[in-house]
Amino acid sequence: MPKNTENATFGSRFLFSARFWKVVAIVAVLIIVLGGSVRGFVIQRFTIPSASMQPTLTVGETITVWRPDALRGDIQRGDIVVFDGRGSFVNDAPPSPLQKMGSWVGLGDRDVYYVKRVIAVGGDTVKCCDAQGRLLLNDEPLAEPYAPKPASAVDFSIEVPPDTMWVMGDNRNNSADSRALLGRPGGGFIPLNRVIGPVIGHGSSVD
Repeated sequence: MPKNTENATFGSRFLFSARFWKVVAIVAVLIIVLGGSVRGFVIQRFTIPSASMQPTLTVGETITVWRPDALRGDIQRGDIVVFDGRGSFVNDAPPSPLQKMGSWVGLGDRDVYYVKRVIAVGGDTVKCCDAQGRLLLNDEPLAEPYAPKPASAVDFSIEVPPDTMWVMGDNRNNSADSRALLGRPGGGFIPLNRVIGPVIGHGSSVD
């Protein structure tokens, strides 16, 4: 084969190889961006680490949270939510903007996330307990078929500040929740902007 023909063939192969790997790189980046977008704006998955939400959620169960409701701030009483516990349940500073962005796309320390049930939101009052051991939400008995009686071994009476929530585990006798933060800075009220999302199913508003 003439030398110039060999050079042309080699050049064609080199260009094909370069283009091929360029396409592979672009596809890989698109997959990463798409995956991050789904986690950041649509769904995320978590594994239940403790018994605090039994019998509703069991240890080792995988749950999926719905990001759009959290992004809109549409968190309802009764929702089971996953939230970032930094600055409340975790003795650490509140998450920085960069850490929040990381949590939206599933990056960063997974040990800072908690799953609890929203009992009350801004403007609500919650008291424990009436003569039948039920929580009083805005002075009305709260039906909680998943919770023991009494609904809390700790007596409390609180009013939830705007843009925050009061959360409790369904396994009331084995749950570190808002009650554990009474008397501490923040008083057990979790800012709504720390919510990653409500759990799909299990009675959350995204059913």
